Amino acid sequence: QVQLVESGGGLVQAGGSLRLSCAASGRTFSSYTMGWFRQAPGKEREFVATITGSGASTYYADSVKGRFTISRDNARNTLYLQMNRLKPEDTAVYYCAARRVATIIFATARDYDYWGPGTQVTVSS
Repeated sequence: QVQLVESGGGLVQAGGSLRLSCAASGRTFSSYTMGWFRQAPGKEREFVATITGSGASTYYADSVKGRFTISRDNARNTLYLQMNRLKPEDTAVYYCAARRVATIIFATARDYDYWGPGTQVTVSS
């Protein structure tokens, strides 16, 4: 089992940048495919990005491709999401998620077993 805690959210102007972090407990972080999702008020949770256990493979939602970068530091048990050129429509609660299969990309919420409590990102226009 793994416990996840996100940090790094906040208020930023459109065009700005933020870096989210997700700290994971346990000693087998590299055994998990990790993902970022987000949920805006009144909307369903949507996929943002995912990365395999080694970091070798990544996959992004079209809405963030070219602006966001997912990465991980397995030595620090930490997942990151670098968000650049932020837009007001990026405003949401951002969640990190884990699935104990290291080599496969997962892009739907139901594929993930563990979730953090979320961190709020607000982009002002």
